[in-house]
Amino acid sequence: MPNRQAPARSLPAIASEPSVDSVAAEPSSLPAMPHIVVFSGGTAFNSVAGHFKQLTHNVTHVLPVTDDGGSTAEVVRVLGGPAVGDIRSRCLRLAEEGDAESEAVRQLLGHRLSSTDPEAARQEWYRIVEGEHPLWQDLTEPYKHTIRAFLVHFQANILRHASRRFNFQSGSVGNFFFAGARIFFRSLEAAIFLFSRVARIPEGTETLPALPSEGALRLGAELADGSWVIGQSAISHPAAAGAEAQSVDKACAAPLPAAIRRAFYLSSDGDGAEHEVAPDANPRTLAALGRAQAVIYGMGSLYTSLVPHLVLRGVGETIAAARCPKILMLNGAVDRETGQCLRRPGAMAASDDMHASIPKRELAVLWGAY
Repeated sequence: MPNRQAPARSLPAIASEPSVDSVAAEPSSLPAMPHIVVFSGGTAFNSVAGHFKQLTHNVTHVLPVTDDGGSTAEVVRVLGGPAVGDIRSRCLRLAEEGDAESEAVRQLLGHRLSSTDPEAARQEWYRIVEGEHPLWQDLTEPYKHTIRAFLVHFQANILRHASRRFNFQSGSVGNFFFAGARIFFRSLEAAIFLFSRVARIPEGTETLPALPSEGALRLGAELADGSWVIGQSAISHPAAAGAEAQSVDKACAAPLPAAIRRAFYLSSDGDGAEHEVAPDANPRTLAALGRAQAVIYGMGSLYTSLVPHLVLRGVGETIAAARCPKILMLNGAVDRETGQCLRRPGAMAASDDMHASIPKRELAVLWGAY
């Protein structure tokens, strides 16, 4: 009996503009959105972070919590805890847009107090925390009460530490909201969850702190000449001469004394070699990597935005085992960390530092997974 070829099945027609009713009636017909994990800092990658929603809402943004400049530094100095500035910046960029209330939330939580007059900054903050500032006018009562409650909680904690006298100059209202929520819940991730709901960040899009600790760790860099530079700002954007310690100069491109050999973490107890620590990665980051369909290393400062993720315990092994594309987005220009004194190309530096956190006996096995 002759073999009969089965008739080819035709593909279903795809409507160029599906109606809302058809989508609602057949949710299973929607294509699965890819899951992407992004390692980045809180500034450079922001310019593209919002565009991911055109591809997928299923994105995990992992951000460092070692920022020690500007408004973030002042919050950490007085209240302690992890730095929230990079996370606040990314959450604002991911927030919903399009209606008046969403824009009002973005305006309020993205607002900065006076950068030139400390007393003017303090008085403006009082108007905000008392609910009398014009920034509140486009918010409905439920949103106003929710946001203001955590700003009030932040202010109450500032008053409990009055001996340290908080400087509100250039203060970020979003940072204050985050700090108030973190202290209230005793959890940075709970504060991020609240912020995500208040700012209407799409379901499936999550922002994770690189470190699971509620304490403050600092970033350090060892240079090729054996010297150390302590603090993210000192490594990447040191303050101008004569400026306050928490100031940063984003335009600073003055070269470091020598090339950076490695980046590492320090406890808040001191600057000596005995204070170097090797913290574990956030377990939720490792879980996200386990289901990732792509891993993106965002553009930004190599040793203060990217490498701090890769040296955490567990990250190297998990990335190496992930069978998915890994994409390094290169910077369009050199900066202080990757200037004339750069010892290694960016991709090799990232790879070397990641492998430094993996026991040597495992490297031979894991290298084959790239």
